Amino acid sequence: MNSDNRNVILAVVLSMIVLFGWQFFVAGPQLERQQRQNEIVAQQQAEQAALAVPATTADGTQPAAATDQPLSSQTFADRDTAIAASNRVAIDTEDLAGSINLTGARIDDLRLEKYRETVDPDSPIITLLSPSGAPGGYYVEHGWAPAAGATTALPDANSVWALEGDATTLTAATPVTLRYDNGQGLIFRRTIALDEHYLFTITQTVENTGSGDVALFPYARVVRQGTPPVQNFFIQHEGPIGVLGSNNYVARKYHDLQNERQVDFPSTSGWLGIADKYWATAVLPQPDASINARFAYTSQGTTPIYQTNYVETQPVVVPAGGTASVESFVFAGAKEDRVITAYQTEHGFDRLELLIDWGWFHFLTKPMHWLLVTLYGLLGNFGLAVLAVTVIVKAIFFPLANRSYASMAAMRRVQPEMKAIQERLKEDRPAQQQAMMELYKKEKINPLSGCWPILIQIPVFFALYTVIFISIEMRHAPFFGWIQDLAAPDPTNIFTLFGLIPWNPMALPFIGSFLHLGIWPLIMGVTMWVQMKLNPPPPDPTQAMIFNWMPVIFTFMLGAFPAGLVIYWAWNNTLSVTQQWFIMKRHGAEVNLFGNILDSFRKKPKPAENSKS
Repeated sequence: MNSDNRNVILAVVLSMIVLFGWQFFVAGPQLERQQRQNEIVAQQQAEQAALAVPATTADGTQPAAATDQPLSSQTFADRDTAIAASNRVAIDTEDLAGSINLTGARIDDLRLEKYRETVDPDSPIITLLSPSGAPGGYYVEHGWAPAAGATTALPDANSVWALEGDATTLTAATPVTLRYDNGQGLIFRRTIALDEHYLFTITQTVENTGSGDVALFPYARVVRQGTPPVQNFFIQHEGPIGVLGSNNYVARKYHDLQNERQVDFPSTSGWLGIADKYWATAVLPQPDASINARFAYTSQGTTPIYQTNYVETQPVVVPAGGTASVESFVFAGAKEDRVITAYQTEHGFDRLELLIDWGWFHFLTKPMHWLLVTLYGLLGNFGLAVLAVTVIVKAIFFPLANRSYASMAAMRRVQPEMKAIQERLKEDRPAQQQAMMELYKKEKINPLSGCWPILIQIPVFFALYTVIFISIEMRHAPFFGWIQDLAAPDPTNIFTLFGLIPWNPMALPFIGSFLHLGIWPLIMGVTMWVQMKLNPPPPDPTQAMIFNWMPVIFTFMLGAFPAGLVIYWAWNNTLSVTQQWFIMKRHGAEVNLFGNILDSFRKKPKPAENSKS
């Protein structure tokens, strides 16, 4: 590989170093510290009531200057106390457990039965939703908004609903119906059904026993009290999210929404909610419904409150002596691709798949995810699936790699002529480059061919990284030995002598973030170093120094990467060394790997010998 090749590769590698290094060692820690400070403040201040849905105009539009009205001032010391403070209807399915609050008819207590907080099988299951006023309040609410100027008494967050019918527990087989009588001729019913996974079907019915027609606008909202801890990594969004008709994919980070305060999307369609790394909560009207959507932020005391809500633009007219109803949906659960895709297909939700942030290379990420899950079904281990994907990627790129290494072998054969040109024209750089190009043309050599395998595999690497980082299937997925979570960094650390020294070096100021270096990152660094020694060192001393230090830099950088990605990179390096060895041997090039490795240890005494002479 000549200096042009190395310059291109060097530019790509340095770009990756800057990109990942800045996020991990500068921007990431700063944002994480800020999020921790926000979390501490939120915990110190008792949670307040959530935002009210603003009044509406005749077409359901939410005025930008509408005043938000607090619905309740009650606060609780902990989640269990908040749950015990009101009558509830239990939720019990294979995937979900929790309850519906009869005060306000809110879905505000939800736990994910299949997922735990840590790899310890006895750790608590994941809590998704919590009541308002409890630490980390997070809930879903439905209701009716009146037209501007109307005085109709409607149920709000303080209204106490009654359970109607024989069903006393919401299960996948038994929906529940709640009832509220406003005492002025309107009887409200809310039937809540739940499938076997994470989709609630909400049917709101209004019975009008009065003498005049009533027009009401159905609404739904997701409210989160307090800023949750987020990873703030650039490849995945955490925060308010939606797909809103011609606005397409809409997303706001929590700190962005704090600055904007309120963002309206009038007369649109679609759905919206709040997404975490592995979980999401969203409200979804019927796919053909026209809605006014809003992302909003407010604060009560020092507690930030985030809301995503919609109000339908067409009123539901309840005739005198008659009834009317509207149906909508709630997704609240784990971001499982197969489940979300099935909902999108079955109900026609617009691009619901974007609940999962597939990243910039989604056209590669989604097939990569499918391939990993399919291989997992065959091999029974996601680590083995990662190794198998690496082999498949290598096989796909084999023809390109074969041509590349063949060209590199040809360049090795003409290396004496290249050195002669460099020596003869060392004072005339343009003439040297011209002579080199003529030599390449004569020997039919493409000097950039060695770069293509690296350049083309960068999107593949990034797609795999995204899959490992965001896929809930990879969460807590074990490999072998000490790797019990492929989505987390290697838990071993050379700076604690792999657990023999009882201290946390990462707690040290300034340098602590660099002091996590496990066994698999070390293996990756060694394989990368061996791969670089497959070729002679570059003649330029600066390039040689950079290439010598590159495995060390990448080893420390990947110490904080998910173990699954580090395993992929180490295995990919090993396959690359083997592949390049055989291809170049087959094309008659001399491959002196062991000699190059030994030479790297012989370089140190050479300056001393020269100085003596």
